[in-house]
Amino acid sequence: MNYWYLIILCFLLMAIFIYFEKNEKYKLAVLFKGLASLMFVVLGILCGIQNIDMEFSKLVKYGLILGLIADILLNLRFVFKQKGKIVFLVGILVFLAGHILYLCALLPKCRNLLVSIIVAVILTVVILLWIFSKIEAQKAFKIFGVFYIGTIVFMNCVAMSNLISDYSIANLVFVIGAISFLISDIVLILNTFGKETKFSLRVTNLSLYYLGQILIAISLSL
Repeated sequence: MNYWYLIILCFLLMAIFIYFEKNEKYKLAVLFKGLASLMFVVLGILCGIQNIDMEFSKLVKYGLILGLIADILLNLRFVFKQKGKIVFLVGILVFLAGHILYLCALLPKCRNLLVSIIVAVILTVVILLWIFSKIEAQKAFKIFGVFYIGTIVFMNCVAMSNLISDYSIANLVFVIGAISFLISDIVLILNTFGKETKFSLRVTNLSLYYLGQILIAISLSL
């Protein structure tokens, strides 16, 4: 895998985007966030060329593309503040669609689906109870949160199940990417709907997110 320049460029563009967002230059922030996300999409396309499982590769690449679209939408809420909540919910919905595509890519390889479902339900309940004890959000956001967290937790459980039943570097990298994505989303929710918004948590959220997407893209070439 000789695409390190894309990874470096992705994090560099992310840093520029964070700088503009912190200084409330939201249009420039959207531009550089989109460019940063474009790097993991390009990385996924290039890495996917080397993957012999065309269906798996295709679904993951579509998931990465939806991630790019969702990234732009989430930051457009700062540009169009009057419709910020709607734009945010649409962005989360697009992210949800991306997770579903990742899940669809993983499911055909899953040998322990029932166990994955049971573990996912338990973990989702525990995580959501903890999150809801920490945040103040409208009912619509909480409903979205249930489906969203439930889906990404299920995706993580299936990915972990695949790793346990069929260990490979590709599966391991995908799992680390998926876990990074999950933690990133939890941090995003806490920082968006919590009592206090912290810049350090924003940086943590974005760093873990881009790491997660990059690792998922890289897994296609391993």
